[in-house]
Amino acid sequence: MPRILVVEDEAAIAQALVDNLLFEGVVLPTVDSYEVCRQLQAQGVAMPIIILTARGEEVGKVLGLELGADDYVTKPVGVRELMARIKAVLRRGAAAAAGGTVLELGPARIDFDRYEATVEGQAVHLSPKAFGVLRLLWESKGRVLTRAQILEQVWGYEVYPTTRTVDNHIAELRHRLEPDPARPRYILTVHRVGYRLVE
Repeated sequence: MPRILVVEDEAAIAQALVDNLLFEGVVLPTVDSYEVCRQLQAQGVAMPIIILTARGEEVGKVLGLELGADDYVTKPVGVRELMARIKAVLRRGAAAAAGGTVLELGPARIDFDRYEATVEGQAVHLSPKAFGVLRLLWESKGRVLTRAQILEQVWGYEVYPTTRTVDNHIAELRHRLEPDPARPRYILTVHRVGYRLVE
């Protein structure tokens, strides 16, 4: 059974979350969300994190996501939507655990837990967001993902900056991992739709 930590400074909202999560069958302990993320990151603890806040500024969203949050939800939000987001994050975590955390694409080896990538045994640098894009494509089991879906899942933006953001990270991945970036074998474009990963 999953265990969920709820950090909420408004007692009424915290209790409502606890009640709904308990109703859904989730165990949670009672305990600044950014500081929790920092401490978990510093200790190397990997767990799904959703930040629920009244602050909707982009800088706050970016900070939370860069500190390791999987989703960032701005209040007010409906309980049903929040439960759906929690279940989605738990599903992604379970799928990743079931499938392992190391992806091999020809001579490239990507360890998502360690944020390490090598090609023919030589270390290559990938940005954290590039790791996120690649992992999302991998966990999608060959399905085509649109740019908007990738932005939502990896960046969490409600107002998208530009779809070129995704294209730039795809280009980074191809440049670092594909044997011939101009003719990709693994990270494929589906014209007028988006991208998919072929192992």
